[in-house]
Amino acid sequence: MHIRIIAVGKLKEKFFADAVSEYEKRLSRFAKMEIVQIPDTKIPEKASEAEEAAVLRAEGDKILEKIPQNAYVYALCVEGKQRDSEEFAAEIKELALSGKSDVCFIIGGSLGLDERVKARAQMRLSFSKMTFPHMLMRVVLLEQIYRAFKINHNESYHK
Repeated sequence: MHIRIIAVGKLKEKFFADAVSEYEKRLSRFAKMEIVQIPDTKIPEKASEAEEAAVLRAEGDKILEKIPQNAYVYALCVEGKQRDSEEFAAEIKELALSGKSDVCFIIGGSLGLDERVKARAQMRLSFSKMTFPHMLMRVVLLEQIYRAFKINHNESYHK
């Protein structure tokens, strides 16, 4: 399976980068991993709705360019469906069994995701009703993908 994470913004804090690196290393025995960083678009201070919409559109254009044509796409957004770890693992396993070997997860920037990106996704996924920094979300997502593979391989992973 090829897992691609398309994320808006560059990891600036070393502790986030270290955590991402660790999970990429752990996941390498289960899947091919790729993280594609999309530069975030500068948001004017006290941006109007039109300016925010323009930022979302610009970031959305960049994201859509990076999604492979045949990929199964998860858009991470607050209005998405929530899963527990076992349900998520079962979903990943089912994708693999049904021949969907290219799975793409999208993490938006500070304004979220453009509606066109959400429309391209087969699944909208939410980790919580709470809002998380998009840099932290990259680490949380990688941890859950790793946990899913551990579950699917009947390997122990602390609860």
